[in-house]
Amino acid sequence: MDTDAGQIDQVRRFNRTVSERVGALHDDYLGRGRPIGEARLLWEIGEQGQDVRRLRERLGLDSGYVSRLLRSLETDGLVTVEPQPLDRRVRTVRLTDAGRAERAALDGRSDELAGSLLEPLNTAQRARLVAAMAEVDRLLTAATVTLDAVDPDHPDAESCLRSYFTELQERFETGFDPARSLLPSAGELRPPHGLFLVARLHGETVGCAGLKLPPGAPAEVKRMWIAPHTRGLGLGRRFLAELEARAAEHGADVLRLDTNKALSAAIGLYHSYGFQEVAAFNDEPYAHHWFEKRITAEPSA
Repeated sequence: MDTDAGQIDQVRRFNRTVSERVGALHDDYLGRGRPIGEARLLWEIGEQGQDVRRLRERLGLDSGYVSRLLRSLETDGLVTVEPQPLDRRVRTVRLTDAGRAERAALDGRSDELAGSLLEPLNTAQRARLVAAMAEVDRLLTAATVTLDAVDPDHPDAESCLRSYFTELQERFETGFDPARSLLPSAGELRPPHGLFLVARLHGETVGCAGLKLPPGAPAEVKRMWIAPHTRGLGLGRRFLAELEARAAEHGADVLRLDTNKALSAAIGLYHSYGFQEVAAFNDEPYAHHWFEKRITAEPSA
């Protein structure tokens, strides 16, 4: 999808305004004598400590930069960094008492900064700004999610499917038994017979979707699931668009799926995305609705 030059200019202008207004350009962030990167780590470490690798994934930083920030915080006596007893390759960072006090001071200064952004505005303007910030936060979070093709036996894929099956067990009137369902085998979701996608947000797996590509038959969407706390970010529609594109690349001109009547939000999504309800095309015991969508197959090279 092409991005309009005007949109690019607006995003860059917004980034410059925010960076300047929140003090991200200063090494003395919030007047605490440290750059924003160190302050951000103190917030992310939290009360229980944090795996250093998880910190890197959460903040999207390279290992060298995170190591330098942690060394500085450790030198100042604000954190400890220790290997885990069972796997010394995994390091855990924790706040010291001084680190907790510094984080509390940062919280106070951050509250003051937030107040200074709102104080010059009238009541209506404050409401508009806060609402706009919430929308920007939601959209930036959506833009941060990645879709990655993985093997169906990958731990992230298996974790997603376990969460998916647990939710179905809770929501279906009859419960859900994977042994009764027409689950595709792992081989049916591996290239060239299919694929399996996982969605990740800051390194956390937050969704999955599979695609069957049987020769001479319609492509079929299988096992699409999105973690509850990331619903509303448009991931369902994004999954469908990616699977449709992959099916078209494979030469398919029809995309199919089935679903249970309890999944009303999913049914609404399929209708809005252009799927049409059709007669049953399989014997899935948990399905009440069957859908198809005509797609444009890409011509063979």
